[in-house]
Amino acid sequence: MISMKNIDDAAGSIADVIHRTPVLTSHTLSVLSDKRMFLKGEHLQLTGAFKIRGATNKVKAVAKEGAQHIVTASSGNHGQAVAYIAEKLGLQATIVVPENAVSSKVAAIRGYGANVIAYGTTSTERLNKAESLIAEQKAVFIPPYDDPFIMAGQGTIGVEILEQIPDVDVVYVPVGGGGLISGISTAIKESKPGIKVIGVEPEQANDTSLSIKRDEITAIDHIDTIADGLRTSQPGALTFPVIQKYVDDIVLVTEDEIKEAFVFVLERMKQLIEPSAAVAVAAAMTNKAGLYGRNVCSVISGGNAAREQIASLLLQAE
Repeated sequence: MISMKNIDDAAGSIADVIHRTPVLTSHTLSVLSDKRMFLKGEHLQLTGAFKIRGATNKVKAVAKEGAQHIVTASSGNHGQAVAYIAEKLGLQATIVVPENAVSSKVAAIRGYGANVIAYGTTSTERLNKAESLIAEQKAVFIPPYDDPFIMAGQGTIGVEILEQIPDVDVVYVPVGGGGLISGISTAIKESKPGIKVIGVEPEQANDTSLSIKRDEITAIDHIDTIADGLRTSQPGALTFPVIQKYVDDIVLVTEDEIKEAFVFVLERMKQLIEPSAAVAVAAAMTNKAGLYGRNVCSVISGGNAAREQIASLLLQAE
C-alpha cells in the first residue's frame, strides 16, 4: 500500500516537470447527466497524458541510484512519458510497444529519442519482452503501473482534484492496470473518505471488474476495445489490493458509449481527448452507478488520439 506521505513526496519530486492541469466544466454535459460535471484535464498534461506524473517520480528515483538505461512496456502514453523524462535526465530509454500501437504515440516516443521495439498485442506479452531486455542490456525496468513510485505519482491528481473542487462528491477514473485509480483513490480516501471513487472499464477489457467480483486477480484472454490505453490483461499485484480497499465500484461502458462521449467532448467542449479518457465521461453521461444531482469529476486521462482514429470516430457519428 502507498500512503499520503508517498503522494506528498511524489508531488515535491515532480513539481518541476509536470503541469497542474485545469478542471473544465460543461453546462450541457451537466444537464444531460443530471449532475454538476467537472473534467480533470490531464489531456492537457505534458506529453498529453497523466502518465508523466508517475514516470517522472519513478525515473528520477532510479536515476538517483545510478541508472543509465531504462526499459518499459507501454501501449503508448507511459512510453511517451518515460521517453520524455529519460531524455530530460540524459538517460537511454527502450520502450516495448504492442504491434498494433497507435502510430502517433509511437512517433512521439521516437521523437523523444527512445528506442522502440514492437512486440505482441497484449500487456502480458510486452511486459515479458521488456523484462527479458533488462538482463540483456543491463537496464532498469520502469513498470507502467504496478509500482509504488508510479502509483504515488498518479496520486497527485487526486490531491489536485480535492484542491480544485472542494465540494466534489464522486470521481470517475479510467481503469487499465490500476496505477491511476490506486493513486487517486489513496489520495482521496485518506483525505476525505466520504467521497466516492468509481472505476470505469470498457466492457471488452473488464479484467478489474472480473477480479473484484471473484475477489482475486483474474486475467482475460481477449481484449478488443477502441480504448487502447486500457488494454491490460489483468490488474497489478500492487494496484489490485488498493482498488479492493478504496474503490467504491467498477462500472463498464460499451464501445458505442465511449465513441459518443469522445464525439461529445470534441464537438461540444472543443477538447480533443482519447477514447481511453472518454470512458470516464461515458460513465457519467450514461449514469453508471447512478449518483444523480452530485458534484462529479471525470478524470480525462489523456488526449493522444491518432489522426486516423479521430476521422473514423467522427464518420461513425454521422
